[in-house]
Amino acid sequence: MAEDTLVRWGIIGCGNVTEKKSGPAYQKTAGFEVAAVMRRDQDKARDYAKRHGIRKYYTDADALIRDEEIDAVYIATPPDTHKYYALKTAQAGKPCCIEKPMAPSYADCLDIQQAFENAGIPLFVAYYRRSLPRFTQVKDWLHSDQIGTVRHISWHLAKPATSRDLSGEYNWRTDPEIAPGGYFDDLASHGLDLFTFLLGEVRDVYGISVNQQGLYGAKDAMTACWLHDSGITGSGSWNFGSHSREDRVEIFGSRGKITFSVFEEAPVVLAREEDTRECFINNPENIQLYHVQNIKKHLDGKGIHPSTGTTAMHTAWIMDKILGTV
Repeated sequence: MAEDTLVRWGIIGCGNVTEKKSGPAYQKTAGFEVAAVMRRDQDKARDYAKRHGIRKYYTDADALIRDEEIDAVYIATPPDTHKYYALKTAQAGKPCCIEKPMAPSYADCLDIQQAFENAGIPLFVAYYRRSLPRFTQVKDWLHSDQIGTVRHISWHLAKPATSRDLSGEYNWRTDPEIAPGGYFDDLASHGLDLFTFLLGEVRDVYGISVNQQGLYGAKDAMTACWLHDSGITGSGSWNFGSHSREDRVEIFGSRGKITFSVFEEAPVVLAREEDTRECFINNPENIQLYHVQNIKKHLDGKGIHPSTGTTAMHTAWIMDKILGTV
């Protein structure tokens, strides 16, 4: 696309994630416009469009995708419908961004990626941490050998069961038909994707996943180890029935260590024998802002976006290996 071309986006599924995290980021990006939104509930679609100053709203996704005034589509529905809408978008010949995870399975991700590749159309996935300065700082430290040769990365993520979990109320995030790994699909995907951004692709993965609490159908406890192509080893544990929340990543090198949190508002810490540095970098008000700005740069031919269908598909393969579904 030419640099001065206005890209008119349509959003399918204008739920909570689009209210602050993503929707306003598209509106704030120069050269982008959110021209239409779709939600099955007409009143909610109308309300969203009115509150965000968007001209059109639909209750039919096909109508939005076919709209000649829509140049690109952002799919922000639950993961079980990502493939359905993505294949329609690819058929319509329009660039697309899909919320993470890309789809509930690696096989579905492969189908989506193949459709866009065959059509020669850009596909992005909303693993926005790849674009956040907090984590590009970590990448810079690694690339400048601040901790020497990287040996190992570990991540422990734990959180208590929510009141909703305990009540038995339906939650699509713990419905195994939509999210086989439950909160693991929603949360761990962010970190595992980030690790391949920082350290390169993964060659081998081994995992154990179980349902310890019996509160819902999806699994709630996982542990894994993996090997990056570079020879760096990795390990992780994720538990969604612990007594307290914990989110700690450690990257161990031959001369030091980097510590950070994937989700918490905490500094990234560089610890070496000679010194320790703490660096706190605020996230933008709309956390997907840099991710969306990088989409514009990619479409303008000014760079390659760090989160594409190819990178997200690799993350899906890692997730499925841990869950034992591939």
